[in-house]
Amino acid sequence: MKIHEYQAKEILRQYGVPTPRGIPCFSVDEAVLAGQTLASPVVVVKAQIHAGGRGKGGGVKVAKTPTELHTYAEQIFGMNLVTHQTDSHGQKVRRLLIEEGADIKKELYVGMVVDRQSQRVALMASPEGGMDIEEVAARNPEKIMTIFIDPVEGLTLDQCLAVSKFIGIESDLWSQSAQLLQGLYQAFDEKDASLAEINPVVVTGDKRVLALDAKMNFDSNALYRHPEIVGLRDLDEEDPSEIEASRFDLSYISLDGNIGCLVNGAGLAMATMDIVKLYGGSPANFLDVGGGATTEKVTEAFKLMLKNPHLEAILVNIFGGIMKCDVIATGVVEAAKQVHLSVPLVVRLEGTNVELGKQILAQSGLPIISANNMAEAAQKVVDAARG
Repeated sequence: MKIHEYQAKEILRQYGVPTPRGIPCFSVDEAVLAGQTLASPVVVVKAQIHAGGRGKGGGVKVAKTPTELHTYAEQIFGMNLVTHQTDSHGQKVRRLLIEEGADIKKELYVGMVVDRQSQRVALMASPEGGMDIEEVAARNPEKIMTIFIDPVEGLTLDQCLAVSKFIGIESDLWSQSAQLLQGLYQAFDEKDASLAEINPVVVTGDKRVLALDAKMNFDSNALYRHPEIVGLRDLDEEDPSEIEASRFDLSYISLDGNIGCLVNGAGLAMATMDIVKLYGGSPANFLDVGGGATTEKVTEAFKLMLKNPHLEAILVNIFGGIMKCDVIATGVVEAAKQVHLSVPLVVRLEGTNVELGKQILAQSGLPIISANNMAEAAQKVVDAARG
């Protein structure tokens, strides 16, 4: 789950991470009032969407007068902001952050993610802040330092000192940088984050170390113990189909292809999309119905896929382990009847009660195309989509 920059900063401030003063706004009038409240000679108007690259897309402007603030707020609020992390239509800006300006002397980078290999939180830091860390990694990998944090010890002062030296913070500011780093780690750990990034961390002319930007994502599997985080969710920033899928415990992600994929298990779902691509097709979605798919869940899955106007065919690929093939076959038949399926349907079943499942499909009276293996299923669904 993602949240906005201003929300991430509110969380970080709770853990002692210093940020510029800022006020979230939901209209141009609120933005103008926020500028008056901050009473700063320079303010920054920042679009709040769940995507990076806002500055390059025209979503961040520096205002030096109240007139400029009003102009920029009018320009940005309501615009469809296109960045490298949105689609070509962009994301509509419904919120602004009006923030006091900062006298920036250095821009640095600090981020934390969960490293699966070491099973620890990895802290990444670089003196090259204010740009995508991926660009730095590709161009100057030697300018990135990575530290793996012991979950028992936490982020130590020695580690903070090593990071501070590496990214070029002067010695008289090490206590400030340690406060920022340890606050970031504490927030990451206690809030069950999957990503916490400050880009840039800045050193100001008056010798302050600040989080000028902030990004936090959270582990959806841990949200049950963080109602305060769930309350920050902005449904306007999410795909309506993905929101609907979450109501039925379906893992669904929209893609830009024309072949719907309904699969049980994330690994098999990824393999299914890969083999569809291998045979010249293009998946329209990732859809994992899980190990306990009921007729209701399968029906809702079909409804989600059929909302896609570009859908030309559907591939159901099920391996029956916990989920028995006859149960899923019954669910597929009932779902296809309920939604009045109008596109070709290819079904591949394997595993427990597979023969009974195939028999149910064959006797359904529906024009279901059966396949015996993944390669055959992929070839048949690609051919069906091409007509």
